[in-house]
Amino acid sequence: MNPSLKSEIKATAPFSGPEEEASLNILRTAALLEHAVAERLKPHGLTPTQYNVLRILRGAGDQGLCGNEVRERMLTPVPDTTRLLDRLEEAGLVDRVRDRADRRFVTARITSTGREKLAALDGPVSEMHEQLLGHMDDDELHRLSGLLGMSRARLPG
Repeated sequence: MNPSLKSEIKATAPFSGPEEEASLNILRTAALLEHAVAERLKPHGLTPTQYNVLRILRGAGDQGLCGNEVRERMLTPVPDTTRLLDRLEEAGLVDRVRDRADRRFVTARITSTGREKLAALDGPVSEMHEQLLGHMDDDELHRLSGLLGMSRARLPG
């Protein structure tokens, strides 16, 4: 039997309704999942946000993306994508090239070092997802994803 959120967080008062309980369940689960991802990435010198950017840039291929495009695709919004890309560039994981025609436009691309780092993490991260969510069958996972998508559709942004 799975523990209830109320017992897990040692709440003494009832939730105001099922909407509050569901919202808090989502927040608690997301926090625990993010912590598990952070712990898996820490030995590799990456934060979940940096890992997300590297995956975005790997998916963009050789053409790369500008900072605004990276920001729009991120799982978690960050206030300063430029600074995040600066740190990844300093680590040798990202290259940035300024457009000759419009110097305001800068394209970020993942480097071969960044690709190698992601390749080394593909297996361990996949194993972590299996470990954390593999107890559910495909139908349950698709239903969960659909329900979460419905919830996000109601959110601003």
